[in-house]
Amino acid sequence: MSWVALLRVWWLAPMLVLGGGWWLESRSHADTRLTLGNERVAWTAALDDAEKSRLAAERRFATNLAQAATNYADGLAARQPIIVRSTNTVREYAQTDAGRVLCRDADRVRAIDALDAELAEAAGSAGGRAGPVRADTAAAAGGR
Repeated sequence: MSWVALLRVWWLAPMLVLGGGWWLESRSHADTRLTLGNERVAWTAALDDAEKSRLAAERRFATNLAQAATNYADGLAARQPIIVRSTNTVREYAQTDAGRVLCRDADRVRAIDALDAELAEAAGSAGGRAGPVRADTAAAAGGR
């Protein structure tokens, strides 16, 4: 082959160089694609584990929150006072041992009202002013 024949096909040289470069690059990219695929699988597994851990933590938090609310409600229920709703309830409660200790008889309540009236009268006569003490001293104290 002569040099003249090679000059006719000079355009084959850049094409061969470009084709060889493309082949080498595609092999390099295949390795990169395989590595990235393996990393995606590892990340997906890690994210799945993280998602499972997060869901488990949320489940534990919800359970703890429900348990705390139950404990709080039980504590409040244990502390609720006895609410008197009728005269019969008061009479029945006053007949129990606890009721005898806590319930005041009518004479004691009247004595408190009388003491309030005396204090109001003494305050009125001492300063001559009717200031914060109610003028109606015959009314029961505290709306009784």
